[in-house]
Amino acid sequence: MVFKPKAIFLDMDGTILNHYNKVSLHTKEIIDAIRNNGTYVFIATGRSYDEIEAVVPEGFEVDGYITSNGMAGYIGEEIVFEHSLSRELVEAVINKARDFKIYYELFPYGASRITLKQDKQYVLDEIRDPKPESVGINEWLSRKQAIKEEIDWAEELVGNKFSKFYFFARTKEHIKQWINELEQLKKEIDFSMSTSSLHNVELMVAGVNKATGIQQMLRRFNLSEKDIMAIGDSNNDIPMLQYVGFAVAMKNAPEHIKEFANEVTDFTCDEDGVYHYLKSRLF
Repeated sequence: MVFKPKAIFLDMDGTILNHYNKVSLHTKEIIDAIRNNGTYVFIATGRSYDEIEAVVPEGFEVDGYITSNGMAGYIGEEIVFEHSLSRELVEAVINKARDFKIYYELFPYGASRITLKQDKQYVLDEIRDPKPESVGINEWLSRKQAIKEEIDWAEELVGNKFSKFYFFARTKEHIKQWINELEQLKKEIDFSMSTSSLHNVELMVAGVNKATGIQQMLRRFNLSEKDIMAIGDSNNDIPMLQYVGFAVAMKNAPEHIKEFANEVTDFTCDEDGVYHYLKSRLF
């Protein structure tokens, strides 16, 4: 029996985004067609809400967004839910990041991401050319773009509402050491972590992930997880793939991610895999 979803949740990086951080017009068109047929379509991404507009085609529309790995949910400009990291945790993490010389971006709600100016030199050093072979081109380009245009090199920490931390290291050994350090900090101040590559880790409020975000969005639309499809490709998608009624992994996903899926797309994110999958599955 063919699964007919009432709603579809789509990851961005490695799923609807190609490795040059763009959503194709074909993908936009299939999303439009699905929504016109009465099926809801949502984005469930590790990206912050403010990052999305730059990577989607003009006129791109969905029914809602779950951002920062479940930290916030939006319908248009309306905030459906929003979690925030504590100021105590933020300050403790920045101090430890400085000790470890780990690249970090702190994402305030409604403002540019922050890296403190005193940490600028070692942060810049982490993205010096040439690109390490094991770093994905999409992640490398995103970091270059952040350094060039998107980070606010702040003199001091301002505000009290923060959606997440993003950490990056040019070597896998460095990021592993940092994750181990965060595990130790969790014993003092609880939080959750998620990875989407071998070179990064993100930090959110304890107990928050894409699945918890989907759960909150489904309540708003009076939908059951049994009627939901989700498509993803990386570790931060695992809670989402486990939660929904029908899970799909991208062809470009690692093998351990595919183990959580009911089906795997025939094409990669660079080959419009989501477009081809949804067109063949639903039309």
